[in-house]
Amino acid sequence: MLANRCGARDTPRDRVKPPKALRAPITGVALPVASPVNTSRPSPAISEAERRAYARVTWRLIPFLFLCYLVAYLDRVNVGFAKLQMLADIRMSETAYGIGAGIFFIGYFLFEVPSNLILHRVGARVWIARIMITWGILSAAMMLVRSVPQFYALRFCLGLAEAGFFPGIVYYLSRWYPSARRARITSLFMTALAVSGVIGGPLSGWILTTMAGVNGWAGWQWLFLLEGLPSIFVGVAVYSLLDDDIQSARWLSVDERALLQRNVDAEQKGGVHLSIGATLRDPRVLVLAMLSFSIVMGVYGIGFWLPQLIRSMGVQDPLRVGVLSAIPYATAAVAMVLVGRSSDRHQERRWHLVVAALVGAGGFALAARFPANVVIGMAALSAGTASVFTTLPLMWTLPPSFLRGASAAAGIGAINSIGNLAGFLSPYMIGAVTDATGSPSSGVYVIAAFQVLAAVLAIPATRALRA
Repeated sequence: MLANRCGARDTPRDRVKPPKALRAPITGVALPVASPVNTSRPSPAISEAERRAYARVTWRLIPFLFLCYLVAYLDRVNVGFAKLQMLADIRMSETAYGIGAGIFFIGYFLFEVPSNLILHRVGARVWIARIMITWGILSAAMMLVRSVPQFYALRFCLGLAEAGFFPGIVYYLSRWYPSARRARITSLFMTALAVSGVIGGPLSGWILTTMAGVNGWAGWQWLFLLEGLPSIFVGVAVYSLLDDDIQSARWLSVDERALLQRNVDAEQKGGVHLSIGATLRDPRVLVLAMLSFSIVMGVYGIGFWLPQLIRSMGVQDPLRVGVLSAIPYATAAVAMVLVGRSSDRHQERRWHLVVAALVGAGGFALAARFPANVVIGMAALSAGTASVFTTLPLMWTLPPSFLRGASAAAGIGAINSIGNLAGFLSPYMIGAVTDATGSPSSGVYVIAAFQVLAAVLAIPATRALRA
């Protein structure tokens, strides 16, 4: 049953277990069926070998992929800080800004699945490097925007360039780690979302304040240039340093490669290999896409509007806005690691998702209820941000648990592309509500409502994987 691999739990039978013939201890070692070793009590040597092998992989991959995602997310949402100055310079309304911020995700949506299929064919090293270099160039080119149509065009092209990066990394990690280890690993990787806020907020505020007028350029122009260049440099490093899969990792011993590959292969045998069309029509994929959409409404609502929400509390200095914006992201970074570790330790996904989503809804609703109170507002936004950022890596442990090979690449790409349409709707909706009501906090209630929907969807989403 696919339920035994999906990682959700409603009853004890929902726990993550490999098939009986391949079942191994909690460490995740998958032994061959004919092995004479007792799978209920493995030898310390095997357990220690596995621990060392996964430690080496984690230290080699995760910090580097973390850096890649950090600069990616920084380039994606730094427009929220640029907005503090650029709206007046190019005579752009709040609604127009919301459209431009969100139009990124139209390009992202169109090229997401094709991009992931190309990655499956040519390998992560070449394709991730291409993605990062092209989006770095386009992100830096945002400094040249002089009109609303130019803003729309560059944001759309930036979405095309970046499409496939995140689902490509999720797919890539599934080729290294079995599902029982994936929540913690995915959470470690995705803390880059939160850390980009911790670093990016103060950095963006400093650039806007300090660099304004230098060389005749506005602060927001320097912001796009200085935060776009690192993606180009990291993209070049990806081509030199990233290995496509376990077998190409020469920094692992032969025995370590065999052990890691055996674990992945054991899980692959129980997965589903569907045609691309069948994958995209699979009800489980569609349910997860709806769940992803609900969660991403909160992620990008915060990503694009947090600076404005803090300003509406009465904080006007861009540097102080940047410093305060680091608080919710720092809280989220800690929560993501702790909840991901708890989910793996208990081999439970469903109720971790439900509780986190409901806490997020409560935090956003409270922030909207007290829009002018800095203390209550920041505490509520911190709770909401931490919770919504926590649900995202938990959700992404589920698709690789039942999709394999090209169908995994297509399914993960489809879930992410549909989910990221919320990246268009969320800033547009908040922008329209802000123009209509004069208060950005009104749109936060919409984000809270979508987190309630995410909590509701988490139950059928995990149950659907058992079909």
